[in-house]
Amino acid sequence: MLSHTLRADDPDNPMNWPTYRRVYASAVAWACGFTVAFGITIYTSGLTDIMATFNISMTKAISGYSLYLFGIFFAPIYSPHLAERYGRSILYLICLFVCGLFHLGAAFSQSFAALAACRFFAGLAGGPCLVLIEGTFADIWSAETTNTYYSFLGVASYFGAAAGPIVGNFVVQAGGWRWAEYTELMLILVVFAFAIGMPETYGREIPRRRNKVRSLAPPSQPLAESGVTIAQMATITVINPLKQLVFEPIVIMISFCLALNWAVTFQWFITVPVVLQTVYGFSPQRAGIAFSGAIGGASLAALCTIAIEQAIFRSCKTTMAIEKRLIPAMYGSVLITSSIFWVGWTAKPSINYLSPIFGTAIFVWGGLHVLISLVTYLFDAYPPAGTLSALTAAACTRIAVAGIIPLVIIQAFMNLGGNWALSIFGFISIPCIAVPFVLYKWGPALRARSPYSKSMSIHSHIPVPMEMSHMGSQPYEGAEMHNVQV
Repeated sequence: MLSHTLRADDPDNPMNWPTYRRVYASAVAWACGFTVAFGITIYTSGLTDIMATFNISMTKAISGYSLYLFGIFFAPIYSPHLAERYGRSILYLICLFVCGLFHLGAAFSQSFAALAACRFFAGLAGGPCLVLIEGTFADIWSAETTNTYYSFLGVASYFGAAAGPIVGNFVVQAGGWRWAEYTELMLILVVFAFAIGMPETYGREIPRRRNKVRSLAPPSQPLAESGVTIAQMATITVINPLKQLVFEPIVIMISFCLALNWAVTFQWFITVPVVLQTVYGFSPQRAGIAFSGAIGGASLAALCTIAIEQAIFRSCKTTMAIEKRLIPAMYGSVLITSSIFWVGWTAKPSINYLSPIFGTAIFVWGGLHVLISLVTYLFDAYPPAGTLSALTAAACTRIAVAGIIPLVIIQAFMNLGGNWALSIFGFISIPCIAVPFVLYKWGPALRARSPYSKSMSIHSHIPVPMEMSHMGSQPYEGAEMHNVQV
């Protein structure tokens, strides 16, 4: 079923906009994603200060970090439905503004309960900025370059998360933990001002706004595959994702790999400063700068993924099979496993501190390769309704695990030692090496047998209007499906 009524030659189609307008809309989405990711990790710079201020344990202080992620957990569930009804551009502005208010509340908190609550709601409000970015890029850029544009949008969260402790450790040392929240608030205000002129990119919302300006009746469009009634919406982004996590092999394998990926990624922000300060005697500021390695790793991953996709695309005489998108994950998964053992067994005084820092950079390099490959594979693995459910399942799983692991990682390091604690992740990651190879070989067969691969529609009982059956569409038919990134 077609997702909107914008023809390929429509001047209002985002893919036909002037380059400067497409770049501006993309830059706004990127900046919003960067800002929310920055807010997740800058908090970790003030953990010691927060413990002293509220007289709480390290685990309880870390919960303020995890609660932000738990707030973001709900974004893939509700964001597609809000975007369907109001478009993307207004959501960026509202969500960013409300997120800023809760960061302000966090900065003024006089109890840890208030701080924790504000952190949760900041994540809940800001989460759509990490979710909608993929949809915005899919609206604007060609479907043939999915891995390429996903490489750009993927580094938004990685750059933002890595920059948080780099900036935060200097800010907190100068003014205390509250200035970590003030810094995030100031960044939000700058990005909000930059985003005010963002044009709407969503292919279903553009005709609605255009007709409203012209005082015309709303355009006749197919019903949204994300659902219209509460029951339909719950089916697509709650019930079906849960079913897929139990019965759908592709979703199970991908969700497991990405959950492990993010579990290790977000525990670095707790363990790296601890290791560098206790083992190597780093100052907090110097430990924060070590995260620049993660920025380097993410940059390498983006460049390599783009180069690989362009090379494969040129070599294909016909349309590129979606299994080709898995190639970066094949060696990215190897980098993940090897780097985990590398960091775990070289973080010791007898080995130069650059070794574990380079190891984390290699992990990010491999991790982003895997994320880009597996998520873009899910984009076209199923028809629209199945795709949205699969993306929601994968996104919520990895966010939930990313929030849980930091709560127990310090105890694991203390009881097992850093080498064996990380080795557990390393051993768990070994089966993940096979996932992209399995999907490359048997993915088509698995998709063919899946009930979500049929020409299913949540509105299958409703016939498509005749005038719509001849209309053009974007390269991706389910534009509203591209609302789950994170």
